[in-house]
Amino acid sequence: MFDRRLLTHFDWVLLLLVCGISLVGIMNLYSATSSLPETATPVYLKQLYWLGIGLMIALTVSAFDYRHLQHLGPFFYVVTVTLLLLVLMVGKTSMGATRWIDLGFFNLQPSEIMKIVMIITLSWHFSERVQVAGYTLRDLVVPFFLLAVPVFLIMKQPDLGTAMLVIFIGSTLALFAGIRRSTLVFLALMGTAAAWGGWYLLRDYQKERIHTFLNPERDPLGSGYHIIQSKIAVGSGGLFGKGFMQGSQSQLSFLPERHTDFAFSVFAEEWGFSGSLVLLLLYLFLIIWGIYVARQASDRFGMFLSIGVVAMMFWHIVVNLGMVIGLLPVVGVPLPLFSYGGTSMVTTMIGTGLLLSVSMRRFMF
Repeated sequence: MFDRRLLTHFDWVLLLLVCGISLVGIMNLYSATSSLPETATPVYLKQLYWLGIGLMIALTVSAFDYRHLQHLGPFFYVVTVTLLLLVLMVGKTSMGATRWIDLGFFNLQPSEIMKIVMIITLSWHFSERVQVAGYTLRDLVVPFFLLAVPVFLIMKQPDLGTAMLVIFIGSTLALFAGIRRSTLVFLALMGTAAAWGGWYLLRDYQKERIHTFLNPERDPLGSGYHIIQSKIAVGSGGLFGKGFMQGSQSQLSFLPERHTDFAFSVFAEEWGFSGSLVLLLLYLFLIIWGIYVARQASDRFGMFLSIGVVAMMFWHIVVNLGMVIGLLPVVGVPLPLFSYGGTSMVTTMIGTGLLLSVSMRRFMF
């Protein structure tokens, strides 16, 4: 029997925020792709379709009681790790990376699904095993292996950006759960050593990205071209921007990948610092609202679930903005709800649906 309280407590603020950012993103895609050769379906129209599909997914997920996921977490984890193994064995290769399973009508990217599954799995673990005094190194062995297995498989594809995000999401949940100070210091030292050792495991093109990040001018027409053009676009916007569809970097096609990874650069050039500030405030409000949902959750699992979704959105925003202004290496991370991409939209909308589900059931114990 349907509980009318779910409609009464529906989180319209969250839904309107997500729709608002998405519509600004579609408007930006219209400008960013106006100079591209005409195709059967324009990019902005495809993104509008993905937004419609994503909203249906978010509403469907919100109708599902998130508390049932607590017991399904291990099952989802095993299935998704199996899919990651299948990617390495029979996956579809494109541009040197094997990240998809070709289903005929759709290319499935299990590494994107893993972000959501990792949130559910670690939320289940930390909500079931409470340590009031904080987690010790021994307590973190199981979460470490839950995190390490998919990260290793994603790195083998290779997909450094997604692997980093899965690590960030898992680390955020572990920090939120509480780690003893001595354990935290030890992990920080181990992380530093692992980062140093990890350099020797990177592929040549990944090392090149880091070299380019440190000094983009060493190859201005090659590997440093993206970063240099992006920084010119962002900086040339000034205080109020050049105007809608008036950006020279985007309209004259100097800026590559302007509808995906560098969509924000187009927006910053055309709307300037003032427009960028408004967009960033919308994202900030979305993150704060997600934390508010976590604080209002009726149980620990819902709280961890909400924090995990907020962490996923937060790290996507930080990494993407760091990329486009030259503070982080280019690792192919889209700006959620803003960059073009069906997979990114669907993943973000599943996260939104989980937040809606927790928010709607905050008074149900």
